[in-house]
Amino acid sequence: MPRYALLVEYDGTPFVGWQRQENGLSVQQVLEEAAAPLNGGATPATTAAGRTDAGVHAEGQVVLIELAADLPPERLREALNFHSRPHPVSVLGAARAPEGWNPRFSSLGRGYRYTILNRPARPALMLGHAWHVPRPLDVAAMHAAAQGLLGRHDFSAYRAAACQARDALRTLDRLDVSRHGELVEIRTEARSFLHHQVRNIVGTLLAVGQGRRPVSWPRAVLEGRDRTRAGQTAPAEGLCFLFSRYAEALDWR
Repeated sequence: MPRYALLVEYDGTPFVGWQRQENGLSVQQVLEEAAAPLNGGATPATTAAGRTDAGVHAEGQVVLIELAADLPPERLREALNFHSRPHPVSVLGAARAPEGWNPRFSSLGRGYRYTILNRPARPALMLGHAWHVPRPLDVAAMHAAAQGLLGRHDFSAYRAAACQARDALRTLDRLDVSRHGELVEIRTEARSFLHHQVRNIVGTLLAVGQGRRPVSWPRAVLEGRDRTRAGQTAPAEGLCFLFSRYAEALDWR
């Protein structure tokens, strides 16, 4: 069967997450149902690079789909965008997938951005796309604290209680905090992340930015391996899946 890679963006607000669930509409369901008319009415299976949670957005989710029909990638892109309306899901590109390629297991690295709206006034245009924190944050302190989390560590203190990963060892390749006017952005990259790892790190760094904890605290939490000692889990709405990187470039159409 022809195999295709899809580059997908979506607003996660109305969805229960990427993965199909019985309690609501998922991004996976929207894409698979949009593809059914191109697959003789049968719903094809899809696999994603990142299984985003409810309310989490994506600018560059990568998806594998297998169809019975052999279609030009640009036609597949256009057809999926037509059949997925009016949901806030857009296929930015489609490509023929290399043999043996898997968006999840072939990934060499994934990137996320977390956005904080740091101003007194509540959001209007960014509602649902940023964590509103009214009081000024010390971004330099947050960035300095973040550097203590880089490298390969046991991130038990920053994983969700329900995380199903076999172990908590992960290598954090990037964790930068920067200000852009009223926006504070946390960008991070790793080969893979634990469930809620990014959001738990952001909640912990926030306490540093608010002056409630010292710059050394996030590292001390990491070394303690106790989730109850870390900061709050940042809201899903500020998180966005940016990209998944592969050894072989995909020919997006």
